[in-house]
Amino acid sequence: MWILHKIFSKLSKVALKKLLGITFLMILGCSFIIKLFEPETFPSYFDALWWTMTTIVTVGYGDFYPTSFWGRLFTMLLMYTLGIGAMGLIIGKIFESFSLYRKLKEEGKLKYSGSDHYILIGSSKEKMTNVLEEIICTETKSDIVIIDNANKCPIDHERVHFISGDPASEEVLLKANILESKSVSIFTDERIELSEFADGKTLLIASRVESISKHYNKNIYTIVEIMKEHHISLFEYAKVDEFVLSKESVSKLMAQAAIYPGSSRLFKKLLSNADEENLYEINKKPHWKTYKEAAMELFELGATLISDGSNLDIARRSNERIAEGAKMFVICNKETYDKIKDC
Repeated sequence: MWILHKIFSKLSKVALKKLLGITFLMILGCSFIIKLFEPETFPSYFDALWWTMTTIVTVGYGDFYPTSFWGRLFTMLLMYTLGIGAMGLIIGKIFESFSLYRKLKEEGKLKYSGSDHYILIGSSKEKMTNVLEEIICTETKSDIVIIDNANKCPIDHERVHFISGDPASEEVLLKANILESKSVSIFTDERIELSEFADGKTLLIASRVESISKHYNKNIYTIVEIMKEHHISLFEYAKVDEFVLSKESVSKLMAQAAIYPGSSRLFKKLLSNADEENLYEINKKPHWKTYKEAAMELFELGATLISDGSNLDIARRSNERIAEGAKMFVICNKETYDKIKDC
């Protein structure tokens, strides 16, 4: 008993992979020994292996069982050593691995290996939650990876993976599998009071993303939140794809609502995927020559063409030819959008 206790004490410190390997070899060895003891009871090595497996997991179907003294004695030893001892250790190791995995994931120490995901960089739980809800509402399969210096993920969701660390670090960004992501959204750090410093940190992260993009020759779509409009030129130099003005945008929306009562509700509908009518990007159809042709056909389908990229003046350019690869945006419901894609 003392010897077995010492053996199991040492085995408990062995890694799960090694423990599984040792157990497998012991199972094969025990199958060989029981067939050697009772060749008539176990006609083939597979029968012996079947009996060994059902014995160590304490199922015991009774289709095979030893009848000799040495066979039964060996069975008792087998049930105590492999059945109770080794299997107990393996099950304990498996649960320990699951617990460790969960702990490392919550602490943001695990690398994300998926693709076509959205990366969110920032510390504002409220903003992250709002963005998360909008993405989940539209994208049913894509995961969201959050990067922050915090020790725990700010949002608990099955589709959220957390990476803890400095978002301006190449190692941390690669840990989030940034090269395989759909886009990277960088939010202003609200813990920094001065807008110049806040935008400076955002610019540092955006520059690191651009550096990775150049180094690996991979286009990474980047969206940043900016505090001051006159900082946009600096972000353009860092080749950021899109900018969202933070406080200044709110002020302008407030002014528009004051001048044109009810206009804020229009912006709210455009910004939310939860409403029936939403903003969608569509590709140019081969038979569309001008914006007028596209707008008329889309109108018949139940959609309104509002822009080509960021250009809202297409109504004044209705007879102009649509460039190949144009990014056109329409307002419609999901059913209409699916119909347009299938046309």
